[in-house]
Amino acid sequence: MRELFEIDLKDYEENYKVFRRPSARAVIIQGDKIALVYSGKEKYFKFPGGGIHDDEDKTEALIREVKEETGLIVKPETIREFGSVKRRQKSNTSENTVFEQENFYYFCDCEDNITEQNLDAYEKEAGFTLKIVTLDEAIKVNGEYRSEVFFNEIMIKREKRVLELLKGEIEK
Repeated sequence: MRELFEIDLKDYEENYKVFRRPSARAVIIQGDKIALVYSGKEKYFKFPGGGIHDDEDKTEALIREVKEETGLIVKPETIREFGSVKRRQKSNTSENTVFEQENFYYFCDCEDNITEQNLDAYEKEAGFTLKIVTLDEAIKVNGEYRSEVFFNEIMIKREKRVLELLKGEIEK
């Protein structure tokens, strides 16, 4: 998969241990809009998706995460690569640890019916809901996002940059 870009804050020491948490994320274009997860509490958009378990491949994780976060059912035969983004920064939860996350983005289509979300506690607290919005709206909202948690700001800056790249590719 092609690398879209890399984020490395280099805010850690060379001898820190590395915690890797790869993720799969869905790019679901619907007409001139995109399906995203919106945090009602934090006021940001993110691509549906999340962590890849040890016992699953990237596309299995993508299908599972999209269904859990949005209720959308991915059509497996429509999954195709967009690109990856690797993020490295000092962990916000573990001392002397680097958080490394390679995010694998995939285009995909979904079935028309929407099932129930199956959110984790932190996702419920964040008020995750499915929203179908324009790329410009999502880019604007994420550009205005500020958080007391710097770790979260880096995540949303990543999502904003991927949205901008996507917009550039669509406009070609």
